[in-house]
Amino acid sequence: MRVVLFTIGNYEVHSYGVIVALAVLLALGMAHYLAKGTIYREHIFNIVPYVAVGAIVTARIWHVFFFQWGYYSQHVMEILYIWQGGIAIQGALVGGFLAIIYYTKKHRLSFWEFADILAPAIILGQSLGRIACFLNGDAYGSPTGSGFGLVYPPGSMAYDAYGSQPLWPAEIWEGQWDLIVFVLLILLKNRKWPTGVLFLAYNILYSFGRFNLEWLRGDSPRYMFDWTAGQWTSFGMIIVSVGMILYLVLRDRGKIHFSGAEKGN
Repeated sequence: MRVVLFTIGNYEVHSYGVIVALAVLLALGMAHYLAKGTIYREHIFNIVPYVAVGAIVTARIWHVFFFQWGYYSQHVMEILYIWQGGIAIQGALVGGFLAIIYYTKKHRLSFWEFADILAPAIILGQSLGRIACFLNGDAYGSPTGSGFGLVYPPGSMAYDAYGSQPLWPAEIWEGQWDLIVFVLLILLKNRKWPTGVLFLAYNILYSFGRFNLEWLRGDSPRYMFDWTAGQWTSFGMIIVSVGMILYLVLRDRGKIHFSGAEKGN
C-alpha cells in the first residue's frame, strides 16, 4: 500500500492516478483487439474523450453523494481533488455507458453491438483498477475481528477510519472476481447470442459479485435493509439487465418464428 509512488520536485505522483491510467490503457488495448474485423475498431479510440468526461463526472458525483457526503459536506473544495482518489466505479460505468449511447447515436452505430465488444475489455480494466484502490487505501473492508486481514498504513483513508485493525480485503477480492468475469465473458463470446446479451451478462455478473462483496465493505453508509449504495445500484442493475435479456431473447425468437411463417406461406 503506497498512496504516493514518488515525487518529482514538489510534485507527488499518486499511485491511484498511475494505476487507473494503466487500467484504461489495458481496457483500450483489449477493446481494440476484440473489435478486429468489425466497423467498430476505428471508433475505439474516438470514444475515449466522450467516455472520459462522462465517466469522471458521474464517478465523482456517485462517490461524493452516495459514499462520503458526510466528509465532503465539510470539505466542499476537496470535491474537485479527484487526483487524490475517490471515484465510484459504478458511477463511472453509468456515465461511460451514457456517453457511448450518445456517441453511437451520433455516428449511427448499434449501441448493443458496440457494448458487446467493449464488455470484456471494461471488466478487465476494472480488475486492474481495484489495485489502485488497494494502494490508495480506499474501497476498504470492515474489521475482520481476527488476526486475518489487511492492515493499512497511516495516511490512508482506511487507517483514518479503523486504525491498525485488520480489515477484509474487499477491493482485492473484487479485482479477482472481475478477472473471473472477464474469462467467463470471453467464453460466452464464442457462442451465438442475441445482440446485447453479452453486455447485459457483464452487468449481471459484475453486479452479483459487487453486491455480495459489499457486505464486507467498511467505507460505505448503509440504507434500507442495511444495504450500501453499491448494493442498491447492483440490485437495480441485475433486475434491469435480466429484464432486457428476456426482452432481447423473446424478440429474436419472435423474429425467427415470423420469418419461418413467411417462408411457409
